[in-house]
Amino acid sequence: MIVAPSPRVPGAGPDRCDRARAARSTGGRVTTRRVGGFGPPRVRYEDSVTAASLTPPALPAVEAPDPAPSPTCLDDALCKSVYDMTGSVWFAEGSYWILLKPLRIVMILLLAVAARWLVHRTIRRLVRTTTDAGVPTMLRPLRERIPTAAVEPGEFVPERRRQRAEAIGSVLRSLSTAFIFGIALLMILKEFSFDLAPLLASAGIAGVALGFGAQSLVKDLIAGLFMLIEDQYGVGDTVDLGEATGVVESVGLRVTTVRDGRGVLWYIRNGEIVRVGNKSQGWALVVVDLPIGFAGTEEATAVLRTAAASVAIDPDLAPEIVEAPEVLGVEQMTVDGAVIRTVVKTTADGQFAVGRELRRRLAEALENSGITAKIAAARFYPGMPVSTPRETGQGGAT
Repeated sequence: MIVAPSPRVPGAGPDRCDRARAARSTGGRVTTRRVGGFGPPRVRYEDSVTAASLTPPALPAVEAPDPAPSPTCLDDALCKSVYDMTGSVWFAEGSYWILLKPLRIVMILLLAVAARWLVHRTIRRLVRTTTDAGVPTMLRPLRERIPTAAVEPGEFVPERRRQRAEAIGSVLRSLSTAFIFGIALLMILKEFSFDLAPLLASAGIAGVALGFGAQSLVKDLIAGLFMLIEDQYGVGDTVDLGEATGVVESVGLRVTTVRDGRGVLWYIRNGEIVRVGNKSQGWALVVVDLPIGFAGTEEATAVLRTAAASVAIDPDLAPEIVEAPEVLGVEQMTVDGAVIRTVVKTTADGQFAVGRELRRRLAEALENSGITAKIAAARFYPGMPVSTPRETGQGGAT
């Protein structure tokens, strides 16, 4: 409290009650005392000033006027630009929903189509490069670690590589299409103000449920993908898949189709394939076992060796033969006599043609040499000597 003494007030003037009333109204006080014992009492007026008395009275609160309405699409740069240029809320929102929003959706679709075209073009170029130019330098170490690569002759590798590259390229194109358009769909849903968090959470739950409910389908897809990557077989290969043996007509992520020798088309789920016997991968070995009874094995071996050598020099079959035919000799002994084995290493595609011609020429050589007659005579008339065509000069046995 600040007390400021007031000047002494002489006796003449307002009444004491008036002074006291005035002092109370202003927050001051009045004191009276007599000086020297004579004369009228002198009045002393003191003002007491407080902080509250110095504070001006508070003004009543004034509400701020409502701001001008603004468009709800100000978060978008295009909408904000239109609103800044025109200053119209309805024009900005109308142009956003009628023109700008559809334009953005069209742009998303165009970008998705362009990205898909670019990715597919890149994949096709890689497939064509792999097929025409051979194995890329960066992939040669991986290719050399594949067991069949070390033994595949170079003349029939391109066709095999082309089949595999086209199959993997088809899978990559399908996966890229699903991925690109899936991202585009999410972006379009976001343009319509869909909350993607619950959608993605629901998709995750649905994926888990699908994984448990479709375990066999997932197993087939994964097995098919690894079959393509590992190059276990391809279109045109002759394979043995256990229950089905034949030529592969198509290889998918879920199902492989095989047509057997009787023309039956087999649909085999990739997840059910436990073992694969591929007769067309790399090279093939034609094996011919001929029973000659108890006739002279040395003579029969010499005849078979000459006939097999004639197959190797045949101009139509020579390109399909990798190594010269070889007569290994007696393979086994049975109650009917000895069995001589002849083998020839061929290309995978030429194994059947070479095998048929080799069997024909071996049988013809045995027939012309008279060994067939000896075999028949020894079987039906054991112990009886038989004359050969060379001995009689006739066209057959006597």
